[in-house]
Amino acid sequence: MTTATQYVDRLTATIPDFPTPGILFRDLTPVFADADAFRAIIDELAARFEGRFDAVAGVEARGFLLAAAVAYATHTRLVPIRKAGKLPGEVLREDYGLEYGAAALELRTEQLPAGTRVLILDDVLATGGSCGAAVNLIERAGYEVAGLGLVLELEGLPGRAALSGRDVFSIATAPA
Repeated sequence: MTTATQYVDRLTATIPDFPTPGILFRDLTPVFADADAFRAIIDELAARFEGRFDAVAGVEARGFLLAAAVAYATHTRLVPIRKAGKLPGEVLREDYGLEYGAAALELRTEQLPAGTRVLILDDVLATGGSCGAAVNLIERAGYEVAGLGLVLELEGLPGRAALSGRDVFSIATAPA
């Protein structure tokens, strides 16, 4: 039986100089396009944090795919963390740095009861900017971060260190 890690290692595409020169982009869309690989990833993320979360937050955009599937599989609530300017109503905003620029994420307020345990899911952990921003948004909204689940962690970048003290789980690793 092929493990989630084996699928990620085999199917991840590496694209040089995207989105800017010097960046080695790890594209997980071929992994997600494989039904067996996607199921293995969802099952592993759900099992790793089983019983420890009441809601799942997905970081736009590929984190949405993971969060929706895990929320469905575990019959839990789903909370989107969107790029700035995409949500109506009152939002919390968190600016962060990327490996190749800057961005912001937003979260609508009052979606869940205070103290709800939220599992944050995203595709790749690199510098930790988007995951760190997601953590800050979840906590500022009055929720508790249950952990962070990633498909791929890039070694040699400060992502894990930026999330020090958090329960961070990555299915696979690759050099940056």
